[in-house]
Amino acid sequence: MTDILPPPVDTSLEEIHDRRYVVKAYRKDERTIVLRGAVRDEKPAGLYIPDDPEPLPLHHMIVALEITMPDMIITDARVEFEVYPHGGCPAIREHYQKLVGLSIARGFTHKVRELFGGPRGCTHTTALLQAMAPVAIQSVWSMRAVNVQHGITAVEPEPTTREERLARMRFNLNTCHIWDENGEQARHVADGGDIGLPIWITDRYAKLGRDPMEWRKGMGGG
Repeated sequence: MTDILPPPVDTSLEEIHDRRYVVKAYRKDERTIVLRGAVRDEKPAGLYIPDDPEPLPLHHMIVALEITMPDMIITDARVEFEVYPHGGCPAIREHYQKLVGLSIARGFTHKVRELFGGPRGCTHTTALLQAMAPVAIQSVWSMRAVNVQHGITAVEPEPTTREERLARMRFNLNTCHIWDENGEQARHVADGGDIGLPIWITDRYAKLGRDPMEWRKGMGGG
C-alpha cells in the first residue's frame, strides 16, 4: 500500500512539523466495539535541538472507548497522556469520563466541543475524539460482517415504509453532501431504491476476478 501522504512534488520544501492520527476499531463481543485512537505531534530530527538524530515528540495522547451496538452509546472511556509539555497537562484526563453515556453518532462533535473545547479540555485529545467518531460509524457494517463470521446473523426485516428506510440510514443522513437528507441519494433510498455496491468493493472484486455480489451475501444480505 502506498504512503497515505506521499511526499510533495516540490522537493525544496522543508518539513517542520508532523501530526499523525491513528484510529482502530475492535470487536469485543457481538454488541460491543472498542475504539482506540492516538494523536502524536513530532518535530523533525535536529530542528529544535541541533545534531539530535531523532524526531522530537511534543504530544502523544491515546483514547480508548467502549461503545455498544446498535445504539452507539459510550460505556467506558480511558485517556492516556504519553508525551506532554507541562506537568499539569494530565490533570484533565478524568474530565473525559463525561464521555460515558454519550452517543458517538449524530451530535457527538457538537457535544465534544461543548464539554471539552478550549479551557475545558486538552486541545489534542479533543481533536482526536472528533477524528475517532466517524470510525465508530464506519465500523457498524464491519461488526455485522464479523458477527456473520462468528455465526451470528441479525435478522433484520426489510423496511417497507419510507420512515423505516430513513431510520435505517439515520447514521448517514446529513453527514456529508452525498447524504443530505434532501439530496438525490437519500431520496432514492427512502423511496426504496438500491444505491448498489460501494465502488471500492466492485473495484476490488474486479481485480480479483470475482463476483462482487459475493460481498453482499457475505454481509448477511440476499
